[in-house]
Amino acid sequence: MDAKNKKYKILLTGGGTAGSVSPLLAVAEELKREENKFDFFWLGTKYGPEQIMVEEAGIKFKAISGGKWRRYFSWQNLIDIFKIKLAFWQALVILLKSRPDLVISAGSFVSVPVVWAAWLLGVKVLVHQQDTRPGLANRLMAPFTQVITVCFESSLKDYGKKAVWIGNPTRITNYELRITNYKKYNLSENLPVILVIGGGTGAQSINQLVWQSLSELTKFCQIIHLVGKDKRIKNQESRIKNYNVYEFLDVGQMAEAYRLADIVVSRCGLGTLSELSYLGKPSIIIPIPDSHQEDNAAIFSQNQAAIVLQQQDLSGNKFVREIKNLVSNKALQEKLSKNINQVMKRGANEAMVEIIWKILK
Repeated sequence: MDAKNKKYKILLTGGGTAGSVSPLLAVAEELKREENKFDFFWLGTKYGPEQIMVEEAGIKFKAISGGKWRRYFSWQNLIDIFKIKLAFWQALVILLKSRPDLVISAGSFVSVPVVWAAWLLGVKVLVHQQDTRPGLANRLMAPFTQVITVCFESSLKDYGKKAVWIGNPTRITNYELRITNYKKYNLSENLPVILVIGGGTGAQSINQLVWQSLSELTKFCQIIHLVGKDKRIKNQESRIKNYNVYEFLDVGQMAEAYRLADIVVSRCGLGTLSELSYLGKPSIIIPIPDSHQEDNAAIFSQNQAAIVLQQQDLSGNKFVREIKNLVSNKALQEKLSKNINQVMKRGANEAMVEIIWKILK
């Protein structure tokens, strides 16, 4: 049967954080445009954000055991060895029953036993590498894949002939907006809008910076503050003018928030950086110390595509000063917007779909 006349089963896997989920949902949305050609299902953890994200996207979800390997001594490693073994057998049973045509991962340790099981059963595998520094999970999966797609040209050397440079798929490309609705988010058109993305793993420090600086920041700008689940300060938002706090925004709401924002403050996960690049948003980015995010931030800094601040050097006063300087410097905003728009390769969604079709044929 011709590849484009058959209906394919695609197993997507990843989780623990949203970073390994969003690119795959972007690809699934792109593939859904091929009417009735694909059935998707997802294997992830039961403790990460992926189940909510995946089910909201209309994809069937199943949780398996989640473990990880720490590159330092920890008794938890002994426990997680058994979790990984259990996850392998769970994945093997699920794959035997479902017989997918392709397994796709964008990293995370929950994907490792799934990819190993897929290889054992002869199921084709595609892995996407987001960060500039290859993670342990992706290195463990790499020998068992047909193709490894990467975000940056510099990552091609890490995976040899299997690697293809495409950029990073992002869902935001599917939510183009032409109307800027200030009233919906309790905003005025007369003050600059700062979007602070403080939700997610490791970003509580950004939340604290904002809370320390609110009295000064709200004198000259309005803030949309995404704090993350269960991190909202009770009644804080009702007491301070020009401050709007949210625990969570779905992808459509995020697209609206991006459009409203004059400046974005964020961590340096590739999912968010890809969205900022696509939209050309002047940004202040703060990498998690001693992590792969510092490598991501370095690329943006080298290309003068964002203002990079180091968390260990930040105080409330410095944070306010940096935002005020950028708000008042329109020329710098235009420069950052132009450079961030060019720092990442475009067309990743379409490129990934093309690679998937090549694997399936």
